[in-house]
Amino acid sequence: MSGHSRWSKVKHYKGALDQKRGKIFSKLSKEIAVAAKMGGGDPNFNPRLRQAILTARGESMPVDNIDRAIKKGTGELEGAAYEEMTYEGYGPGGVAILVEAATDNKNRSAAEIRSVFTKNHGHLGGSGSVAWMFHRKGLITITAPGISEDDVILAALDAGAEDVRTHDDLIEVITPPDNKLDAVTKALEQAKIPIASAKLSYIPGNLTPVTDAQVAEQVLGLLEALDDHDDVQTVHANLDMAPDLLAETG
Repeated sequence: MSGHSRWSKVKHYKGALDQKRGKIFSKLSKEIAVAAKMGGGDPNFNPRLRQAILTARGESMPVDNIDRAIKKGTGELEGAAYEEMTYEGYGPGGVAILVEAATDNKNRSAAEIRSVFTKNHGHLGGSGSVAWMFHRKGLITITAPGISEDDVILAALDAGAEDVRTHDDLIEVITPPDNKLDAVTKALEQAKIPIASAKLSYIPGNLTPVTDAQVAEQVLGLLEALDDHDDVQTVHANLDMAPDLLAETG
């Protein structure tokens, strides 16, 4: 929606996660380890691992950290055995929320995620309660200043992207959830366009507008609390909020 911000953009503006470098590295290490466990430690033959490494490099994660995470995933080094989980629920104002997590203790994580929802005016739902509102897509994020939208569109669409969305200094490239994500990522790299992240994501089909300042504050509080949980990898929400309302939330 023109003039409004989805949750992915809200996170970018608030910069909450960027201030927690150690937590970002922890999430990236888990994703790399899980990707290596599922598809092997060679990024040339494991697109998910390749994309995870690309995102880690975009966050300036040290090479040693990346290598160590890969070895933990392949079993060359000892480490926790992570299992991927998805949680679904609602926040204030009826905002649908889908949470991707990686945990070594499913029971603990489920109880803690439920508690985060409850303490922040939301509630955890059952499997399938909100997933139908989201579409699995590839999502490539570009945040480097001075990047031409036309150059991104040309490289991305020719490689099979579905859409390119621009908002101020944030450009999102949407791809089908198959090997097109890797193909578009490679095309952008060849075009010398720096990528902040490249991963499979959940894109909301319909957005839920939030127009009340108190509700907005509560929704953002819940989303940030979920983001801050150690087991949570990614939080998706169909939030739609006007920029002036976002500014009021501080």
